[in-house]
Amino acid sequence: MVGELVTAITSLGGVVLGGGLSYLVQNNTQRMSERAEQRKQDVAQAENRRAERLTHLERFIAVAAEAERIAFDRPNGWEPGEAWPTAAQEVMNRLWIAERMLQVLYPADVYTTVRAYFERLNRAVWDGVPTLDDLYAELDELRGVFLAAVRSALD
Repeated sequence: MVGELVTAITSLGGVVLGGGLSYLVQNNTQRMSERAEQRKQDVAQAENRRAERLTHLERFIAVAAEAERIAFDRPNGWEPGEAWPTAAQEVMNRLWIAERMLQVLYPADVYTTVRAYFERLNRAVWDGVPTLDDLYAELDELRGVFLAAVRSALD
């Protein structure tokens, strides 16, 4: 009888030990699976965010190029309602929206360079420029700083 009791207790202990170990392994596997899934979601979100940033960056650069052409084509004298100020206002409105989207999507240090480029371009459109060569050089420098900041933010 004692031998049967020892066998039953040993068997029960083995079942409890096996069940406990099985629970621990399954729990650990589930947590590892959840962490792997979270990593996949984080990577996918980062890729989507990068694509969104690039889309808005491309839009800003395209509209900025239009604004530069508007600035270079600025007539010496113009009146509200004429073709040039109407076109300039439309382009500058789109540039302002594109600039604000970069403010939302990029860090503050990148946005600071975007804002400097935007403000100089805005002044060139509405206030005119002393010489086009000076404006080319100034815009090239501001654009270079801006693009370098964006490049470092995207890496």
